[in-house]
Order: sequence, then structure tokens, then C-alpha cells
Amino acid sequence: MIFSLIIPVYNRQDEVDELLESLSKSDYNEAFEIVLVEDGSSIPCKDVVMTYQGKLNISYYFKANSGPGDSRNFGMQKAVGDYFIIFDSDCIIPPNYLSEVRKALNNEYVDCFGGPDKALDSFSDIQKAINFAMTSFLTTGGIRGGSEKIGKFQPRSFNMGISKKAFEASKGFGNIHPGEDPDLSIRLWNLGFETRLFQNAYVYHKRRIDWEKFSVQVNKFGKARPILNSWYPEHNKLTFFFPTAFILGLLLAFILLIFNFDLLLQLYFVYFVIIFLTATIQNRSIKIGYLAVIAVWKQFYGYGTGFLESYIKIILLKRKPQEAFSGMFFKI
Repeated sequence: MIFSLIIPVYNRQDEVDELLESLSKSDYNEAFEIVLVEDGSSIPCKDVVMTYQGKLNISYYFKANSGPGDSRNFGMQKAVGDYFIIFDSDCIIPPNYLSEVRKALNNEYVDCFGGPDKALDSFSDIQKAINFAMTSFLTTGGIRGGSEKIGKFQPRSFNMGISKKAFEASKGFGNIHPGEDPDLSIRLWNLGFETRLFQNAYVYHKRRIDWEKFSVQVNKFGKARPILNSWYPEHNKLTFFFPTAFILGLLLAFILLIFNFDLLLQLYFVYFVIIFLTATIQNRSIKIGYLAVIAVWKQFYGYGTGFLESYIKIILLKRKPQEAFSGMFFKI
């Protein structure tokens, strides 16, 4: 089995340097290749890639901008391996990552897997707070953090593996973004392939975003879900509505204050206190605990309002996703 590591890049020179530096320290004792696809960047990273030519087996391609999904497909088409591992450029890879993946595949082979993400001590306080919001059992159920309990795991493309066989059968990622990850997972299930979480195959996901970018990102995540539900209604789940219910519930809590009923608002207060304490203890920092409260609020508000807007347009008004949210679809 030969691993081909597929990395789409868009104007991320510094990230690519950190990612390749981490891969150069891999303890994996078998050959693997790296396929780096520059997705129409105005600040290309070819010079950075060249500095690693003696340390790593890298293929570099520059193409017109067509989005991360199509760039991953392009990379897999160019790759020579029979198992593809996909990273985002803002990831740092532990030395034992590939060894853990190989061990997991040898123990129980699967055609598609996903791994969790963690934060390094060197990350900024905001990055650590966002990481907590995106991985904690108290927010996402721990899906990204490695505590996934459901039978079918939907890998995320910042840390994902897929066999050449599964890629060729599914044709890879679609042109929706975000949402291309669960779309591919569901299509793989429908084709008879299995997906699984490899808990020990984690990466350090740096997420170089500020509060505004984070809000936009999670809002798009919310918009993507009703679109996917309209395409694959058999995979719709009640939990997808939770962030919207959370926001509407908080609005109701304030309305009930007019009638001197504050129990619901007290429950919200207790929840955020638990968020603060948990994040503080996990990160050993009161500041990160405070920032985690902000991150969780932005996560729920962004996702919840995005989901509600998309639900109204796509499910209730039956609008075509490509027309309702044209900015979420790349032209390939």
C-alpha cells in the first residue's frame, strides 16, 4: 500500500512550510508521496516546496482556481499511490501519524477514514478556543475531537483518507463548499463503502482565522446542511436542528423574562458556565475559558442562523441550492 498525501493550497506559503516541515519528521519507514495542488494562488508556494525536494517526495502542480474539492480530485488523479490521505494546508502532522494510519488499516481495513484534530501549545489563545468549540463533546458531540459514537462517521477533509478504488467509484468531491465532505461520505455509503474514525490518527489543526472569518465559516456550515438534507433525506437527523433550536430557545428565554419567568435563561447561563469551566480546566487558562464562551456562542449563532435561512429557502420554498446560495458552489 502506497500513501499519496493530497494537499490543496490557496495563498498559504507559511502554512505549507509548517506542514511540510512536520511531514519531514515522520517516523513512517515506508515510501510515501506528497501531491501539492496550488489552486490558482496569487502568492504561490513553489519556492517553499522546492526547499523540501531533498527531504520529501513532492509533486507540485499549479492550476486555475476551482475550489478545494476539485483541487483534491485533481491531486488524486495525478497521484501514484493506491490510498490517498488529504490534509488542509493549516495542519501540522505528528511524526507517528502515517504509522497510526497504517496500523489501523492493517487491523481493520476501510476504504475511507477520518481523524480528529487537536491544538498545540504554540497555538494562539483564540485558536485554542475555536478548537475547543469545534471539538468538545459539549458543542459538537466530540465528532471532530475523536469521541464520535455514531455508527457511520463522516470524515472531514482536513484529515481524511480514501482508497483509490473508492475515489474512482465516487468521482471524488463535488463542487459544493463547504459541505463537500459529508456529501462524499454519503455517496460512498450509497456505493457500499464504509467510513470509520481513526482516533489515533489526529492532526494539529491550526485554523488561522479570526472571529469574523470563524463566524462566516460556521454560518456556511449551517447553510450547507439543509442542502445536503434535500439531496439525501434518508440521512437527515434531528441533531442537525439543535443549533437553530439553541438560538430560538435563547430568544424565547428573553421573551419569557417579560413574564418574570427566568428558569430557561438560568439554564443557558449554567450551560455557558460549564463551557467556561471545562475549557479553562482543559487548557489551564481562564482567558481561554472566556474566549471559548465567545467561540461557542459564535458557533451556535452562525450555524443556527445559517441553517434556518437555508431551511426556509431550500426545504420550505424549494429553491435550487445553486441559485439560493451561488457563492457555495464552485464552477468546475
